[in-house]
Amino acid sequence: MSYNEDNNSGKILLAVLAGASAGIVAGLLMAPDKGSATRGNLKNYAGKYSDQLNDTLSKLGTQLDTSFKSLTEKLEDLGVTGAGSSLNMKGDWNVSKGKLKQQYAQLTDDDLVYTEGAADDLVGRLQDKLGKSKREIVKLLNDL
Repeated sequence: MSYNEDNNSGKILLAVLAGASAGIVAGLLMAPDKGSATRGNLKNYAGKYSDQLNDTLSKLGTQLDTSFKSLTEKLEDLGVTGAGSSLNMKGDWNVSKGKLKQQYAQLTDDDLVYTEGAADDLVGRLQDKLGKSKREIVKLLNDL
C-alpha cells in the first residue's frame, strides 16, 4: 500500500463522519416536535386505528356468523347434513332451562338434563314432550 492509498481512505472516512454528523445536527434542528410529543402523536394514531379495526372486525364477525348459520340451514334443508347439526348451546344452561319451563309447563327437570356432548339426547326428549320436529327444537334451543 502506498502513501497515496492510505491518504484516500482517510479522506473517505473523514467525509463519511462529517456527513453523518451534519445529518444528525440538521435532523435535531429541523425536527417539528420533541421526541415525547412525537411518541404521543404516534400513540394517539395507533389508538384511533385500533378502535376502527376492532369495529370493522366485530362487524365482519357478525356477518360471518349470520352467513354460516344461513349456510348450515341450507345444508340441512338439502339433506347434506342432519337436522340438528347446527345446535349451538351458549350461555348459562340453568337460565335457558328456566325460560323453557316458563314457555312449556309440561317440561320437568328430567326432561331438561343436558350434558356436554349429549345434545342429541336432550333434543330427542324435547321432541317427545313437545311434539315438534328436530329442526324446530334445535331452532328453539339456539334462540335461547
